[in-house]
Amino acid sequence: MELRILAAPSEQQALLDLPWDMPLEQWPEWYLVALPRGISRHVVRFTRLNGRVYALKEIVQSFADREYQMLRDLARLDVPAVQAVGVVSGREAPDGTPLDSVLVTRHLQFSLPYRALFARMMRRDTVERLTDALVVLLARLHLTGFFWGDCSLSNTLFRRDAGAFAAYLVDAETGELHNALSDGQRAHDLDIARTNIAGEMMDLLAAGQLDETIDPIATSDHVIERYEALWGELTEWEAFDVTERWRIARRVERLNELGFDVDELDIVTDIGGRTIKVQPKVVDPGHHSRRLLRLTGIDAQENQARRLLNDLDAYAAMTDQQGEDEEIVANAWVLNCFEPVIRTIPRELRGKLEAPEIYHEVLEHRWYLSEQRGHDVGLVQAARSYAENVLRHKPDELAILGGTTADPADTQPFRISWTDLQ
Repeated sequence: MELRILAAPSEQQALLDLPWDMPLEQWPEWYLVALPRGISRHVVRFTRLNGRVYALKEIVQSFADREYQMLRDLARLDVPAVQAVGVVSGREAPDGTPLDSVLVTRHLQFSLPYRALFARMMRRDTVERLTDALVVLLARLHLTGFFWGDCSLSNTLFRRDAGAFAAYLVDAETGELHNALSDGQRAHDLDIARTNIAGEMMDLLAAGQLDETIDPIATSDHVIERYEALWGELTEWEAFDVTERWRIARRVERLNELGFDVDELDIVTDIGGRTIKVQPKVVDPGHHSRRLLRLTGIDAQENQARRLLNDLDAYAAMTDQQGEDEEIVANAWVLNCFEPVIRTIPRELRGKLEAPEIYHEVLEHRWYLSEQRGHDVGLVQAARSYAENVLRHKPDELAILGGTTADPADTQPFRISWTDLQ
């Protein structure tokens, strides 16, 4: 049997140096990185190569090949998922015993499995923010025609996103990609999600890691209700009188607020021309993150981008530049606001959170300082105070060193707005 490494040439050489003739669970510690892991039916380990951290999952070859291709397809569709790096097959022990193949993915920096987030008691509103992130991920997958087949908190990684969370698919083993999903396929995926989430919540409750006032069954049912409300907002026809054309713009605004772009509108009028029916054609989410990236080059999560763009707008108003070209204003904001804040953070603390999340928290900290002192506190002054009094005491979420995780309850509750969906 010959060892075969399917990966990009730049990563093949580094992968060759690993002990593929040993089962993953027997690898010496010096090859491994201690990171929080979710529950998996397979052996999963993390290793560092050339300054990057990779996740290794031991799995039979046919499943490894299939999941590798599925993750690459999802990447082409710009779906939030871990990045597939390669597949190592043809493994065997020194005595000739065949070993399962290994799927190699790039570890998603600053992400944590849900059990690490629940390591300390989570408040009810934090649980809602976490499940909201899963709802948005599932809706986005369904819009692309992806049937997950095993939607659960365990198969998801979460990153902080301006006080909320962003969810990423981490296990596509049971997934199927179609041109579009039928209502029956979506319903089946939702039934699986309902069962899995209820079971996971029950496990957390039994382990004393869930507020006893939270009902696992009600929580899982609520996730499905959230999904149905979001799916309706994304896809359903809306009818109104021709004099209420403002509702078209409001529909688009609501979708933008949820992070979805509208590629086109399908508008139909009745024979008399008095009633208009509108259905938006939704494309992939990321309205705010793409705008921020285009204007500033800052790559941020959707809620982070929304917060930073709000600060950019406030800067434009404060400097009387509302009528100026937005690229010029954005460049000035980066030079005068964003970069000074990040430079203020000591280098040894910058790995604790992503730069956009740090800036978001500095804005929060500045608001609280200004409230306490009764006058406006400067941005750089707030950044210094935040670094010494808040950030220094947070664990690293770059997640290369592993260890304990931060309690999400320590952040202020900013969440996706569902007001218009209820």
